[in-house]
Amino acid sequence: MRFNLLAQDGAARRGRMEFARGAVETPAFMPVGTYGTVKAMTPEDLEGIGAEIVLGNTFHLYLRPGLEVIKAHQGLHRFMHWRRPILTDSGGFQVWSLAKMRKLSEEGVHFRSPVDGAAVFLSPEESMRMQRALGSDIAMSFDECTPYPASEDEARVSMQMSMRWALRGHREYYLTEPPGTLFGIVQGGVHPALRLESLDTLEQIGFAGLAVGGLAVGESESEREGVLDHLLPHMPKHKPRYLMGVGRPQDILEAVKRGIDLFDCVMPTRHARNAHLFTRTGVINIRNAVHQNATGPIEEGCGCYTCRNYSRSYLRHLDRCGEILGSHLNTVHNLFFYQRLMVEIRAAIVAGRLAGYASEFYALKAGAAG
Repeated sequence: MRFNLLAQDGAARRGRMEFARGAVETPAFMPVGTYGTVKAMTPEDLEGIGAEIVLGNTFHLYLRPGLEVIKAHQGLHRFMHWRRPILTDSGGFQVWSLAKMRKLSEEGVHFRSPVDGAAVFLSPEESMRMQRALGSDIAMSFDECTPYPASEDEARVSMQMSMRWALRGHREYYLTEPPGTLFGIVQGGVHPALRLESLDTLEQIGFAGLAVGGLAVGESESEREGVLDHLLPHMPKHKPRYLMGVGRPQDILEAVKRGIDLFDCVMPTRHARNAHLFTRTGVINIRNAVHQNATGPIEEGCGCYTCRNYSRSYLRHLDRCGEILGSHLNTVHNLFFYQRLMVEIRAAIVAGRLAGYASEFYALKAGAAG
């Protein structure tokens, strides 16, 4: 991976990550393909709405279909028919989300599989071996996502173990020529001193990129933004910065203003399957009766395939009948909305008018609410 910083507007950055499989313009949003598929979308659909990188989940792909199946396809790209870059999560989020099914130790994490109850073991070394087998372009360090709330002492114990795991994983990943590059994950909860200690440790290890983990797990917006305000000025400018799991449009905009380059979230795809559709003025519920006879698109002026060809009335009809096409068309729109947002943000940074863009963004929402 090569990262080039192309423009700045205050702390906001316009950049480009270059891989053998193509470039990713940043700030960028990654659609989430947990099981090797972005739900309801083909790879051609994703390329059509402008996606340049997707996310896969190591833990879930390990459970199903299993690494041997993916190895037989020479990696995740061929298995899922996606020719562009892929980032794989390490499985560390499952350390947090499956807390009731795990046993945590310095060695790693013992799980009971949520699929069949079978015993599963994840360690920094095993996570790296799994991600190497997947052949992802960006692999993520194996860590513990510190729960919220956590006292400073609790967060310190968690963070320092994650840093020991980061060193072990880094050594394992680079034992031989790796298929991609490895990002470290800054932990430390909402405690500024711990975040800086974590960042310093990761820099000493020598990761090619850095993520901010352990946010969007229950903390308030002000706490999350406070962490970013304190941490990001200390992060190296020549490395990409990834804010994990944060995905409301306004959260993305606020994080970009503070210097984040890369995002992922299940929100646009999950919302689509639940009939919640993004527009510039807010989220609409296509199930509401007001859309019964609406012959216009989800959003006037939207260039997505769905809005060019289908009415809100038709989308409501599909949803009420449980038709699969409804989930597909809703997902096309929501992911297009997110990719358009990133295109506009990048253009605003280059033009030196991100503050003005943000004001317009919030004014539209406020006007609709009023």
